[in-house]
Amino acid sequence: MDQREISDGKHETVPEGDPVARPAPFRLSVIVPMFNEAEAVDAFLDRILPLLSTWTDDFEVICIDDGSRDATAARVLARRRAEPRVKLICFARNFGKEAALSAGIDHATGDAVVTIDADLQHPPELMGEMIARWREGVDVVAAMRSDRSHDSAARGFVSGAFYRVFNKIAERPIPPEAGDFRLMDRAVIHALRRLPERNRFMKGLFAWVGFRAEMIPYEHTDRVAGESKFRFWSLWNFALDGITAFSTLPLRVWSYLGFSVAFIAMVYASFIVLRTIIFGADVPGYASILTAVLFIGGIQLVSLGILGEYIGRILIETKQRPLYLVRAAWGLEDHED
Repeated sequence: MDQREISDGKHETVPEGDPVARPAPFRLSVIVPMFNEAEAVDAFLDRILPLLSTWTDDFEVICIDDGSRDATAARVLARRRAEPRVKLICFARNFGKEAALSAGIDHATGDAVVTIDADLQHPPELMGEMIARWREGVDVVAAMRSDRSHDSAARGFVSGAFYRVFNKIAERPIPPEAGDFRLMDRAVIHALRRLPERNRFMKGLFAWVGFRAEMIPYEHTDRVAGESKFRFWSLWNFALDGITAFSTLPLRVWSYLGFSVAFIAMVYASFIVLRTIIFGADVPGYASILTAVLFIGGIQLVSLGILGEYIGRILIETKQRPLYLVRAAWGLEDHED
């Protein structure tokens, strides 16, 4: 027999190999990170709340205001007056989407937990199929983009290149078209809560914890309002966080490169010595020497930069600062409205 943790922290015994042992009725938590999404709040809640009521009466929608500068929090609070199952966490400042997702995971109380964006590029209707797969015994049901026609050519190329590199060097590969839109069982949520790192790459963490997972395709649509908060520099830093959090290969590469350069230098030095002995003359070539010095200097600077990335992240981890700070919260058991 096997045991599985359910929402109240207790365990229930289920038959081994039985994939259909899910609580019924069940509690559903929906985590929605928000940053300057005031224009999208009403459209999002108008669309998702009726859907949730068709699947279960016991649900919560946890909105995380990630330091928005617009009226995002006010819009959510206005909706909460009519629907108390809409809850709100306001950060003290902008901590980033990864921290917002982590805050939702920390406070979710559902037997199943869904993470979804507020811009309606993720179709909420797909949650019905996710719930059905979860009820059949799947622990993680992730939505997979069926196309990238809504992305620019540059962004599509950069995104594809990142996932190809990441999946070559990381311990656990990430499906290239899978994002943050997914349903996770309570057991997966407990596993994610045990991960203490401050530099969080959630797609990598979702893959690292494992569990039984399935992918379902969906069509990515245009934003209902506003514009994307990610810019090229943000995506670049996001990629660095992902690679340095899940692979040490960049460090090993420079060791291999150092050995290679040293070997080439020894061969070239032997050639110079032999030529001098045979022909009795030094080998001219100040330009080639200068080029070699600059090349090796460039390699050293790049390697120092990579070392700095890892050391900087070690420094952040050792400080043990909280991943996020909550300014106010409404609807959570451990906070007063």
